[in-house]
Amino acid sequence: MKSKKQSVRKSNKDVKKTARSSPKSAAEKSRIRVLIVDDHSVVREGLVSLISHKADMTVVGEAANGREGVELWKQHRPDVTLLDLRMPELDGVGVIKEIRSNNEKARFVVLTTFDGDEDIFRAIQAGAKGYLLKDVPREALMDCIRRVHAGETCVPVHLAMKLAERVSGETLSQREIDVLKLMALGKSNKEIGSALFISEGTVKSHVKNIFAKLNVISRTEAVANATRRGLIQL
Repeated sequence: MKSKKQSVRKSNKDVKKTARSSPKSAAEKSRIRVLIVDDHSVVREGLVSLISHKADMTVVGEAANGREGVELWKQHRPDVTLLDLRMPELDGVGVIKEIRSNNEKARFVVLTTFDGDEDIFRAIQAGAKGYLLKDVPREALMDCIRRVHAGETCVPVHLAMKLAERVSGETLSQREIDVLKLMALGKSNKEIGSALFISEGTVKSHVKNIFAKLNVISRTEAVANATRRGLIQL
């Protein structure tokens, strides 16, 4: 039979063990759990290395395309998802929409090379709370992840200005976007009309509206402008 002194000693050991393990457990729970979704392995590796060195963050998964990103999100339920805009199988906007259709509280930071006003608008409209370019300083990226995790919106001033211009300016209709895509392929008005089942006169009207809204004077300029803004992808 154990003595009273032995029992007390064992009890004290348990208390010390619990005291030592509790802070570690609490620290792990307080870390921001990040999922990285990018089709470039070098980018993913760099982000994993960067985030892993932060005491308040941890990477819970890496995805090489949008579809895999959705599946890993369902598996890990991260606090913040850091994702590219253009990826195979499902683009960044598609990932955001699909996940938020099941969980509106999911938080996303878009990290991309594309700064077109339409790109920014589509991402924010889908539900992204942060939008950064890949040349952003490291600490600015870390700060953005923390801010989005805290429920804030993080869009740099120069990108916010582009977003404001997009919101306040004239927008192209879906039909005009369709015409633009075919223009980018070098199709004539007659060919565009046949492809969209509209008359050549209607195509000319759409082209005129496109030129006016984009403030351009040629098809080449219209395609270049639309590509730069993210209205179409070549």
